[in-house]
Amino acid sequence: MTLIRLRTYFILTLLVSIPGTVFSQELNCNVQVSAQKVQGSNRQVFENMQRDVFEFMNNTVWTNSVFSYTERIDCNILININDQISSDEFNGTITIQLRRPVYNTTYNSTILNFVDNNFRFRYVEYQPLEFDPTTHRSNLISVLAYYTYMILGFDYDTFSPLGGTEYFQMAEKIVNNAQNAPETGWKPYDGSRNRNRYWLVKNVLDREYEPVRRFSYEYYMNGLDRMESRISEARAGMVESLRLLQEVYRKKPDPFMYLLQIVIEAKADEMVNVFSESFPEEKSRVIQILTEIDPANKARYQKITAAN
Repeated sequence: MTLIRLRTYFILTLLVSIPGTVFSQELNCNVQVSAQKVQGSNRQVFENMQRDVFEFMNNTVWTNSVFSYTERIDCNILININDQISSDEFNGTITIQLRRPVYNTTYNSTILNFVDNNFRFRYVEYQPLEFDPTTHRSNLISVLAYYTYMILGFDYDTFSPLGGTEYFQMAEKIVNNAQNAPETGWKPYDGSRNRNRYWLVKNVLDREYEPVRRFSYEYYMNGLDRMESRISEARAGMVESLRLLQEVYRKKPDPFMYLLQIVIEAKADEMVNVFSESFPEEKSRVIQILTEIDPANKARYQKITAAN
């Protein structure tokens, strides 16, 4: 993975016509369908579902960018089916995980790791999954496409300031297309505490949340990506990036701040590990910021001080 993916994209665009050059799709998405809670059912349907979702995620062309094989975005999708309502209708959850390689290391950093509990959908065996950006064709397709564009957006934001905007806007279009869908998760009032697809993309594109997105860029480009060669400067850059999250927390643009919660949760353990090796004054600053913006996990962040 290059330090600035966009530079590589431009180069690859120029090379795309060279004979013998092979390029892959955007995602390297591992898909798992778990139906352990469903009893007395045809198990083959879940194997076919897993295969079809895998092919949909990895073989659909999602962007106009050209990715080399090594530039594909690593992500995981776990569909956990709780109930089979009918022969082709299911209810469960979908877990989204996104990782990003850190420059010049073998370490992969987690960007997203969260669960969407509002996932009811129909799946018909041997019926192709095809995405149409102009309409809500099925809840399965719309949810998968929505999270694909969210994955792309979050990933691009780590390589350039607000670099994922066009992909977040695509996710917003999917939300708008689904406003008349009978399934939950697409409307402002669906779910508990505003934790749904509507509010997540609304937060992302809200200017009041812009510092959260800028945090992603600063945290990686001026932080983790420099850890291998300039560790002290990298940690200092990460501390400064945390102040962007603190800025949003203090403004409290809405009662629940779904986006901020997702970003903090994905990075919490990593930040504990990174700053456990820091010097006392820096540890103190980091703990102060993290316990302010995420008070429920105060004990978690105190582990930074406990480390030698």
